Amino acid sequence: MWSRAFFLFVTAFFVIMNVLLWRAEIAGRNNIGSPVPLETVWQKMITAPDQSALEIRHHGKKLGFCRWIPTIGERKDVDGAVQGDSPEGMAKETMGYDIDVSGNVALDQQNRLRFTFDLRLATNSAWQDFSVRLNLRPSQWEVHSTASQKKLRFVTDDGMRRRERVFTYDDLRNPDKILRELGGPLLPGLLALVGLPLDVKQLTAQASHFKWEARNDWLTMGNARIRVYRLRLNLVDRYEISVLVSRVGEILKVELPDDIVLVNEALISF
Repeated sequence: MWSRAFFLFVTAFFVIMNVLLWRAEIAGRNNIGSPVPLETVWQKMITAPDQSALEIRHHGKKLGFCRWIPTIGERKDVDGAVQGDSPEGMAKETMGYDIDVSGNVALDQQNRLRFTFDLRLATNSAWQDFSVRLNLRPSQWEVHSTASQKKLRFVTDDGMRRRERVFTYDDLRNPDKILRELGGPLLPGLLALVGLPLDVKQLTAQASHFKWEARNDWLTMGNARIRVYRLRLNLVDRYEISVLVSRVGEILKVELPDDIVLVNEALISF
């Protein structure tokens, strides 16, 4: 009698569990492509507990590597100690977010471009400070701006001479003038030939059409399927940018035009 009751209990348990799993699977499939607030995904990306290590590929060939490292800024005491170092249980006060992106790309067999991008955000995700650095020996380029100063600093160094220019945000309203100063009189004309507008109103009008959208999706890893977010940005014509983000904010895959793909190192073996 006890053995029969035990057998019925085990059978009922597995039947119920399979029904629940089946319902969860079907419900998940019905949610494929359902929209998600973009702010929700972005908040997960800038507060992700781990960095995203990405391999850069072009037409399937490895060209380089980069890392996306988000950090939560916390208030410091008068003596410089971070409140996060206080005894366990005390609330931490978030002061902002920092995003560091660094890596390198092989341009050919001899030349490798190294890059860094640093972005500091306020608690409402408004940018406060950013800098971009490119290093292609012996040349270096740097762009830096602070929102409160409303200025853009541009530095070039060819290994023999260092040049620095500072532009105000009002100067940026005339990109034609800036391009002439940085690249010579022919640069604006060359950009116009390839279809890049140099009028601020035209640039603003085109940028207004570039809107990110976030949706639920699935990613297959071997025999397993995991829930992810998919971010998409439609560019001109048929081009688009697609980003797969895990449920905790880690970047899993980035697809760019011209078959440029960034793949998380955790997915390389799959």
